[in-house]
Amino acid sequence: MVADETAMRYLGGVQARPVAWRGFLTVAGGWAMQGFGMFSVIDKSSGRWIGRLGPFKPEAWPGPEVGWSLMRDAWGKGYATEGAAASIDWAIDHLGWGEVIHCIDAANAPSQAVARRLGSSILRQAQLPPPYEDIEVDVWGQSASAWRSRRHAL
Repeated sequence: MVADETAMRYLGGVQARPVAWRGFLTVAGGWAMQGFGMFSVIDKSSGRWIGRLGPFKPEAWPGPEVGWSLMRDAWGKGYATEGAAASIDWAIDHLGWGEVIHCIDAANAPSQAVARRLGSSILRQAQLPPPYEDIEVDVWGQSASAWRSRRHAL
């Protein structure tokens, strides 16, 4: 996924294998250090890894995020919406998050559509922390109470 220019367009660009490996270890390290991290998305029929999604909150991040990134051939099949909804439930119920955000590039229409399906709206703009400090994102999100009141509609 991280070698695919289209898939990585809004996620910092294509990554060399050593950089991708460090990113993978960061996700695994989140579980060890914070007690949460992104989940792997596995295609049931093939057993193939097709992406990651879930809770994400590195140092100096704009807020407690539930994010998603999938292999390009997995786009448009509902995985991001279904997985993000389950992740939001888990983050609110088990981590006690009072708000969930999604950091989305202003040009990333597919991720904006996922955020809308989740009931999120733009809350503010933010700069990401280093090494991505040159990237401004729209911070989409909603409170836990708003999520709970709309959850049955999903």
